Amino acid sequence: MAATQPARPIAVIGAGFSGTMAAIQLLATLPRDRAVLLCERGGRFGRGLAYGTGASAHLLNLRAGNMSAFPDRPRHFEDWLAALAEGPAEGVRATPAGTFAPRGLYGRYLTELLTDAVTRDGLPRLHLLNDTVSDLAPDPEGFRLRTEGGQTHAVAGAVLAMGNLGAAGEPRSRHRLDPWQPERLGRLHPHLPVLIVGTGLTMVDTVATLRDHGFAGPIVAVSRRGLLPSAHAAAAPWPIPALSAADVATLPALLRRVRREVAAAEAAGIGWRGVIDALRPVTDTLWRSLPPAERARFLRHLRPFWDVHRHRTAPPAAEMIAREIAAGGLSVGAARILSVVDAPAHAAVTLRPRGAGETLRLDVQAILDATGIGRVGETEDPLLRRLIARGLVRPGPFGIGLDAGPDYRVLGTRPGPRLWTLGPLLRGVLWECLAVPDIRNEAADLAGIVAAELDRAEAA
Repeated sequence: MAATQPARPIAVIGAGFSGTMAAIQLLATLPRDRAVLLCERGGRFGRGLAYGTGASAHLLNLRAGNMSAFPDRPRHFEDWLAALAEGPAEGVRATPAGTFAPRGLYGRYLTELLTDAVTRDGLPRLHLLNDTVSDLAPDPEGFRLRTEGGQTHAVAGAVLAMGNLGAAGEPRSRHRLDPWQPERLGRLHPHLPVLIVGTGLTMVDTVATLRDHGFAGPIVAVSRRGLLPSAHAAAAPWPIPALSAADVATLPALLRRVRREVAAAEAAGIGWRGVIDALRPVTDTLWRSLPPAERARFLRHLRPFWDVHRHRTAPPAAEMIAREIAAGGLSVGAARILSVVDAPAHAAVTLRPRGAGETLRLDVQAILDATGIGRVGETEDPLLRRLIARGLVRPGPFGIGLDAGPDYRVLGTRPGPRLWTLGPLLRGVLWECLAVPDIRNEAADLAGIVAAELDRAEAA
């Protein structure tokens, strides 16, 4: 009798939070004869860009109470923190708005979860592949996964969990530095300013990184609107607003309704943070309820204002930015970059401040891109480019993520093998898909969907 072929594994591509939790939930849900192949091109599993930092000043943007990796164990991360022998020396910051932990410490938490998954029960079901996945070539039973290092693996299906795509790399300049690769920042001199493009959460971390690496010179941060992230503050809960069909018929109607809710919360002494937090469970429903033209209108006009209220920063980080501005070390403004001309020792940047007729020239020794998320159609990721060329995936609504169904199945221009996604790559299909509480729920849902589909295939 011929030996039974082992079940092909499910590949998870990307081992930041999205991929780590997808792998852990799949291991808990799939039959014990089905392995998971977790692929990561970076140096360390379980960390990604967000949690690979070692800077204690890089704090999580969510309270520790919201950062459990498991939807059914809400205190898991808090209990893990409490059990640390180092205690407060780990850089955990207790504030009136809640407790905030360093990003690197959260990366350690995720790494320990992965280590436990690898060693649990003595059965090696989680296989770690430290290489860049360059191709997923369809075959009759799934895919042939290929890596830049020349490895090939037969897999039954794959989960794309690459997190946020990098931006397109604008503006072009030989003086452009990567804020997530800080080793070059220690070579900067205080005689010329540094320009940060973007004024959101990545800018906050970038300022902290510059100072931690000894840069004492001026920092200029610009974005189209010059908005800074709001800080977390203690706020009482507010009930989920009872929105009518008329409230979600158009973007102006929804905006008026939310403003009335904020006014009521202010009158009750609670404030706008309670309203924004109350909307979170229904944000995706609101997003899907708006007509496509109104969603596009939101992206053009209101998204920056929503982001600075919804994605808030830890109070110690906000205080650091406020001190920098007050001392004159950091200037934040609303401006558009018109041109960048490189000279041997600096870049001459021409800006048009918002609302101004005249331009402004700024000579800077370095430009750091903190604009955040890139678009699918502009990605330089070799795997996504091949999948797009084959018609297996396509940009989703408004091009800010991948197109996918409600079952997380990626949609392309033609049918393909089992291919799913979760996390930031769902932006556009979903709206709340970036933060830990959203992704941990997606990972649990996805694992059940993958297991059920494989069961149906085996029974057929």
